[in-house]
Amino acid sequence: MKRICLFFILCTINFSVFAAREVYDLSNDWRFFYTMENSSDDARYVNLPHSWSLDNGRIQQCSANYMRRLYVDENWKGKRLFLRFGGVQTVADVFVNGRQVGEHRGAFTAFTFEITNQVFFGSENTILVVVSNAQRTDILPTSTLMNIYGGINRGVELIVAPQTLISPLYYGTSGAFLRTTTISGDLVEGTVDVMLSSLKETTATLEVEIMAPDGYSAFSKSVKTKIDGHIVSVPFQVQHAELWSRKHPNLYTIVVRTGEDEVSFRTGFRSLSVTVDKKFEINGRREYVRGVCLGHDSRNGLGAITKKEMMDDLSIINDIGANAFRSLTGPHDAYLYDMADRCGVLVWIDIPLQHTPFLSDIAFFSTPLYEQNALQQLREIILQNINHPSVSMWGIFSELRSRNSEVMDFVRKLNKEAHKLDMSRPTVACSNQDGDINFITDLIVWRQDVGWSEGTVSDVLVWQDALKKNWSHLKQAICYGEAGTFGLGSDAGDLRTLSTHRVPETAQILFHEGYAGLIDTEFFWGVWINSLFDYGSTRFKDGTRNSGIICKDHVTCKDIFHMYRALWNKSERTLFLAGKKRAVTRRSRHVLHIYSSLLNPELTINEEQIPLKELYPSVYVTDSIDMLGENRIVVRADNLSDSMTLTIGSARRIY
Repeated sequence: MKRICLFFILCTINFSVFAAREVYDLSNDWRFFYTMENSSDDARYVNLPHSWSLDNGRIQQCSANYMRRLYVDENWKGKRLFLRFGGVQTVADVFVNGRQVGEHRGAFTAFTFEITNQVFFGSENTILVVVSNAQRTDILPTSTLMNIYGGINRGVELIVAPQTLISPLYYGTSGAFLRTTTISGDLVEGTVDVMLSSLKETTATLEVEIMAPDGYSAFSKSVKTKIDGHIVSVPFQVQHAELWSRKHPNLYTIVVRTGEDEVSFRTGFRSLSVTVDKKFEINGRREYVRGVCLGHDSRNGLGAITKKEMMDDLSIINDIGANAFRSLTGPHDAYLYDMADRCGVLVWIDIPLQHTPFLSDIAFFSTPLYEQNALQQLREIILQNINHPSVSMWGIFSELRSRNSEVMDFVRKLNKEAHKLDMSRPTVACSNQDGDINFITDLIVWRQDVGWSEGTVSDVLVWQDALKKNWSHLKQAICYGEAGTFGLGSDAGDLRTLSTHRVPETAQILFHEGYAGLIDTEFFWGVWINSLFDYGSTRFKDGTRNSGIICKDHVTCKDIFHMYRALWNKSERTLFLAGKKRAVTRRSRHVLHIYSSLLNPELTINEEQIPLKELYPSVYVTDSIDMLGENRIVVRADNLSDSMTLTIGSARRIY
């Protein structure tokens, strides 16, 4: 049903929030060339989104130019013109007819510049965007595993609007926000906050209308207000409200008008909370969070993600049975969150404050420019995404080391600012450290890998018991996931293979099976898998961080994907025989793994029935079996089946 929903939405919904304005898509006909080329003579024509390519497996950290012609209609005289960029990696300097109109620093957020006074009406104009993805100590992230590819990796729009308008300049937003203060039964109260701007007026009449999901007006109000550079708050009340939830993602349309200008957006009303006994609740009802982490790579291995790719990724999230995803390092394009709103998927958005496992990395710089950029990106992330009911928490930091008191003070500052901007959502952090840093945000998610590089997977029970004994008062969840190279097996069948960057997929299987089977879902409010897809990272020898349960192409599933589908997806059946890629091996002794959402699967080898035991929920295994020669292995449950042929013997290629 949700797959049908996704396809229907893609075909029928117009996602522009600028309902009454003239908005023109400028994604086509850009000319691109590297700054080092010194001339635009050899510029390539590209369309947006676009990111520049790898050079011999290494990211080109450099600057490049994007140029475009723009005809400005003579009839637009007296209007105001704006360029809105969905995102640029990482620094963008924008010029119109050779004059700089602004600079933006940050790879994952939108921004808008006014160009009214820089254009020539009735003629062609030149837009030049100078883009740099060079790593800097004053722009977050300063420590990351992800490739920052460089480029105008999201769309660009031209907004033509009247002189008095709802300002698109306020932190890259549409200029209008909904804030709910009270949800009591089916009564919702709050404010619609609006930033106005005018070149000639000092007052304006502001109209707010809230349209119910069925199209009827649920609230309307008109107020006269000053235009003084401050937010105008219009109180509202909606009775008999249809609340947004996972199963019923009801959406209201908010329409804001002033004079000839109008902005509209879709949003939903819902309450979020995590109780003292670690229950994540939406509208007072528990929702156990089953989340996956998403990077920012497209399926072709770069950083420009199309709308179709976003839809496909969301379909995979639905297919595996997850009900949430985490935007790692920073927000994705707003289109993805529009889809999440409509399909009832929860979202956690990080700011780019994180630390990698590399000891030489520096994640925090105690300089005014660094702190200024972190606060700017935090404000942009929250204000640009505050209208999305699917967005459920703001990530303040990830795996940050807390030995420095300045780090602690700055995290507190960010957490306080997040609460100031939005009191309706909790803050969250992903931590792999002990100490007081874990007590700052509202929620904490433990990034855990005990049993991977040392010990055994069952040691997660010891760690879990220690949490229950010492830190049970925290509102906590768990995030886990380690590497596995697609199709690479291990004759040892052990996790102790970490001296090479090519970690066997079998090691990943054993790790995930143990964690999924042993963690206490009543103790944690949720679980997050790190990550859904492999992604590009030049920090690793083969240029890939292969911790995903799906390969970089966003299509090819590793075996462990099917375990989660069997465990999480309650609407579709799963029966999967792991290890089918390893068709030939010298090792004669094997333990077979089956993932099944159906009870009592039956296994045969060469038509002889082999006993199965349920090792963990949805995970069935055999005892250790000796096999020789060619073996036909078949598993059946209900009317489903899966099979493979395993040949034991010498072969040139051993998996």
